[in-house]
Amino acid sequence: MSVMITKRAAFALGVSLLAAGCGPTNPGAGPNLSAPTTPVESQALTAPIGSGETKVALILPLTQGSGPSVVGQSLRNAAELAIAETGAGGVTLIVKDDQSTPDGARAAAQAALAEGADMIVGPLYAPNVREVGRIARAAGKPVIGFSTDTSTASRGVYLLSFLVESYVDRIVDFAISKGKKSFAALVPESDYGNVALAEFQQVAAKRGVRIQAIERYQPGNAAAAVKKIAEGIAQVDSLFIPEQAEAMVQVSQFLGANGIDSRRVQILGTGLWNDARVLKLPALQGAWFAAPDNGGFNAFAGRYREKYGSDPTRIATLAYDAVSLAGALARTQGSQRFSDNVLTNSSGFNGADGVFRFTGEGLNERGLSVLSIANGSTGVVSPAPRSFTGQASGT
Repeated sequence: MSVMITKRAAFALGVSLLAAGCGPTNPGAGPNLSAPTTPVESQALTAPIGSGETKVALILPLTQGSGPSVVGQSLRNAAELAIAETGAGGVTLIVKDDQSTPDGARAAAQAALAEGADMIVGPLYAPNVREVGRIARAAGKPVIGFSTDTSTASRGVYLLSFLVESYVDRIVDFAISKGKKSFAALVPESDYGNVALAEFQQVAAKRGVRIQAIERYQPGNAAAAVKKIAEGIAQVDSLFIPEQAEAMVQVSQFLGANGIDSRRVQILGTGLWNDARVLKLPALQGAWFAAPDNGGFNAFAGRYREKYGSDPTRIATLAYDAVSLAGALARTQGSQRFSDNVLTNSSGFNGADGVFRFTGEGLNERGLSVLSIANGSTGVVSPAPRSFTGQASGT
C-alpha cells in the first residue's frame, strides 16, 4: 500500500516546483497589510475552492487587524493553484479566515468541522495551530499545519513547515561526512537560536563529534562573542551560525574583522541563508548551508506569477503541497485517505520543495540540499535525496 500511495501521490504532487529555501517559515517577519478589507473582498477570500465530494478546511490568516494579509492571500492562491493543477478536483476547500488570532482560529475550526471538513489544512501561527489542533483532535480529524514551533505538533497534528531541526541535522551530517570533527557554534539568544543550538548539540552527541566552544550573543551585538570564538578558532574545523539573513550582514563583518572566514574554517548555516544579502558577504564565501533544492519553487513561482500577476511568498508552497496531498489521497485511498497510517507513510510524498514525510510525532522530515556560497550565488555540493530510506523518526 505505501508504494502505491507514494507513486500516485508523487505523480499528483510532483508537477514541477521547488525552491530557494529562505528557510523555515518566518511569520515573525509579519505579513504586509494594505487598506482595510471590504465585505465584498472578505467574501471573495473565503469563497469555497473546488467542487469535489471530499471537504477539506483551509484555515489561513487572510486578514490581520483591519487589513488583508499578503502572506494569507498568497497561501490561499497557492491552494487554489493546487486544485487547478494537481488532480485535486475531488476536493472542496472550505476556506476560513482565522483573522491571525487564536480565537479566530478556534471559531474557524469549529465552523469548518460543522460544515463537514474531513481534514484541516493550516493555520500558520503557532497559537492558532494549537487551538485548531485541540478542536480537531476532539473531532477525530487530522490537521496539516504550517507553524515551525514543534511544540504544536502531535500525532494527528502534522507540521509541513520548514523546521529548524531538519536544517541542522542535514548540515551537520554533511560536514561530518566531509571529515569535520571539531565544531564551534556562534548562536543568537533568540527562539530560533535556542532551537537550533539544542538540535546542534543533540546531533553532535549522536554522531560522536566534539563541540569545542559555544558563544551566545544578544541579537545585533555579536562583537564580543565573535572575538571569543576567534581566540580558539585554531581548535575547530567548523563553525555553526544559525542566524537570520538580515543579521548576518553585521555578524559577517565581525567574522572578517577577526580573521574568520571559510578559507580557514568551514562555516555552516541553515536555510535562512538562501538570501541575496547573505550570498554576497565576503566572509561567507565558501560557507555551506542546508536548504530545499531551488528548482521546484522557481517553477512554482513562475506559474503563480502567470496566474496571479504577483510573486508568491516563500512559504506558499506549503499550502500548495498540503492541498495537493489531500487531493491525491482523496482520489486514491478511499475511507482511509486521511488516517494517521496513510499520512505517516514512511516512503513519504513528493512536493514542490522535494520529498517530505510526516513522523508519528507530527513533525516532518524533508529531503534537503547542501549549498555552497560562491561569488554571490550558490552551488549544490550535495543534492537533495529524491526518496527516503528506513522509518521516519517517531514512527
